[in-house]
Parts: sequence; structure tokens; C-alpha cells
Amino acid sequence: MPELPEVETTRRGLAPALEGRTIRAVRVRERRLRWPLPAGFEAELTGRTVRAVRRRAKYLLVDLGDRTLILHLGMSGSLRLLPAATPPLAHDHVDLVLDSGACLRFNDPRRFGTLQLARGDPAQHPLLRALAPEPLGRGFDAAYLYACTRGRRVAIKQLLMNARDVVGVGNIYASEALFHAALRPRRAAGRLTRADCARLVTAVRRVLAAAIRSGGTTLRDYVNADGMPGYFRHKLYVYERAGAPCRVCAAPIRHAQQGQRSTYWCATCQR
Repeated sequence: MPELPEVETTRRGLAPALEGRTIRAVRVRERRLRWPLPAGFEAELTGRTVRAVRRRAKYLLVDLGDRTLILHLGMSGSLRLLPAATPPLAHDHVDLVLDSGACLRFNDPRRFGTLQLARGDPAQHPLLRALAPEPLGRGFDAAYLYACTRGRRVAIKQLLMNARDVVGVGNIYASEALFHAALRPRRAAGRLTRADCARLVTAVRRVLAAAIRSGGTTLRDYVNADGMPGYFRHKLYVYERAGAPCRVCAAPIRHAQQGQRSTYWCATCQR
């Protein structure tokens, strides 16, 4: 599933081509996404000008003035900028045709993604209003994380992946951040010290920033707005490296299921 770095990479690729452009037409080939596209969806978008392209957690927010288009890529979705006349491929479900002659094309083989229109303040939309602080924002710091973990028996990796505690980290980056913070993924969140929390906040920020610089991580489906994969996979220390030598101590990387997700760690470097 595309996480914060992949969505931020997509946002940065789309913003220069979308901002200031007017949506001339909307083509919908498949309405049955995670939530079906409503009747009138095309009419509400057509003729509107894109003021800005923002991100909140794993959601892209296309500011259209008194409307905001909220996009989520789901598990396998992608957004591509293409000439408007480009023939659609399988799973190309929605096109936003711009006055520049380009179109923004939404492709999603599994159809777990969504496009929704918010009226008024998008932060109050049901998909967004309960979200926790951004991990790259000021609200996510050692004091915040320490307060979040008090009295919590949940494993620290599960907490990092809970959007009510911090948004957008996801499975890959939680595993990587915990490695760099020298913390085992199954350690109870309530057992973290203030120093542990400070290291972990720093590690989360550094891992996410490095992933964004590399264009995100492509394991299977993800491509950016230019159709290119993310290259952070080549810089992973533990994720999907089960049995391989740790890049720090050479001990074999371990793998287990945790909360129905794959978890990777080094038993020597992480305590």
C-alpha cells in the first residue's frame, strides 16, 4: 500500500502540472471504487480550477476553491499525468482532463482507492477529522510520543501504524524506523523511556525524509506521476530482508507476523 513517502512523491510530481489549471472534462469508466462515485461527480468537478495540491496523511487533497477532491490510492492505485488522448488501459478508471491538454489518470486494479468531494473545510471530512499529527510536522515530537505511549500495552510497531497516534508511517517505514532507533517491534509502547521516544521520533523523520528523496518504495505496484518506481527499496535495512545479514552487525535479519503484517528486525541491534 502506498504510504506517506509515496503519496508525498506523487503530490510533488502532480502539483506543478495541476495548480492553476482548469478541469475541462471528467471521464469515469468505473464508478465502483472503495466507495462508489456518486451521480453528479463529473459535473461538480468540470470547470473548476485547481488552486493547490496538498497532502494529509496518505490522502491527496486537490483544492478546487469551495470543493476539495480527496484521493486515496488504496492498495494498488496510482495517478499518472498523460496526454489526454492516450488510450486507456485496463483499470484506468477516472480521467481529469485539464486545459493544458494533459489528463490526470487514476488507475487501481483492486479498486480499494477512493475519490471523494468535500465541501467546506476538508479537515472536517469524515476521512480526515480523526487523524493524528503528521510525523514530519511540529506536533509529532518526543514529548507527544512519550505521552501517547504511557500505559499502553500495545507493541510500539502497532502504535506507529495507528492513524489515531501518528499518520502515514505504514509497515515498511515503521520497521525501518524501529531498526534505526534500536527498538524491537514487539516492545510494549508503555515501556519506552523518554530517550527511546526521542530516538524513535528522529528515526521516523529521517526514514520518511530519505524515502521521499528516493521517490518512495516500490515493492509491487507503486509508480509515481511519471510512471517511475520508487528506489528506497535499495536502501532498506530490514524490511523484506529475512535471513540476509544485517547491514550493521551481519546477524541474520529475522521475520515474523505481527498484527497480520510482516515484521522484520535485527535481534542484535534492536532491544
